[in-house]
Amino acid sequence: MKSLQEYAALVEERLPGYILAKCDASSTLARAMLYSLMAGGKRLRPAMLLAAVDMLGGNSGEAMVYACAVEMIHTYSLIHDDLPGMDNDVLRRGIPTNHVKFGEGQAILAGDGLLSLAAELMLEDALTHPGSMDRRVAAAWEIIRGAGAFGMVAGQSLDLACEREHVGGSKELDLIFLGKTCRMFIHPLRAAARLAVAEEWAVDALDRYGLAFGRMFQAADDMLDIEGNASILGKSVGKDEKGGKLTAIGVYGLEGARALVDEEMAKALEALEPFGPEADFFRELVRSMRGRDR
Repeated sequence: MKSLQEYAALVEERLPGYILAKCDASSTLARAMLYSLMAGGKRLRPAMLLAAVDMLGGNSGEAMVYACAVEMIHTYSLIHDDLPGMDNDVLRRGIPTNHVKFGEGQAILAGDGLLSLAAELMLEDALTHPGSMDRRVAAAWEIIRGAGAFGMVAGQSLDLACEREHVGGSKELDLIFLGKTCRMFIHPLRAAARLAVAEEWAVDALDRYGLAFGRMFQAADDMLDIEGNASILGKSVGKDEKGGKLTAIGVYGLEGARALVDEEMAKALEALEPFGPEADFFRELVRSMRGRDR
């Protein structure tokens, strides 16, 4: 199985072609979409989808369009998350945020374009493979569902509501973590299972892994907002506390957040046990999250 960096490089190579094939390359829309999409990042979610397909014995080559769609959706969420009406941030991946570069209206449209193009590419792929359309449509459904009003958007909405109304505790934080972060790990993994026609025990194990990994990832992210270095992170730090956001630090304290990371790390590793050594990619991901600096 490939490393995270190898999967990320494959995704990085394919991403711009999807935009240039569908948009006028000279248009402001295409430039704004590419600006954020190609600004770097770990390509973590698409790499996990591809690695899961390989682990389950599927064809990661045919899964590439779905992996790239996941990264487009993730990038759209970051563009919108940085907007003045959301987190009002000016730095992302070490460069000015999309609305700082192109203006608020164009940034909104760049995000909209990435989201709709992701859906278009996945459905186009399904329609052009009638012999395997069912599993391809099912994979697209998983990804879109995880990103939408059931998943990431719901989590973002609750996050904003708690921030603006200055309410919330551990129950609300769990729901924010589940929607805002975990769903965009769980559902790409479920999409991989659909593409590889995995058995239900494998889907259940990937669900448990994605949930634990997402909670661990978000708690660590909350800690980085306090302890992180902006020049390494590539984004502003200290904004969560200033903005009154509901975070693991606010609910559990810094040491409690560390304990949460360790607890979820153990759950994630336990979820991988049925896969044996084939899941070493995912074990390494878990361990890399423990002391991450970005």
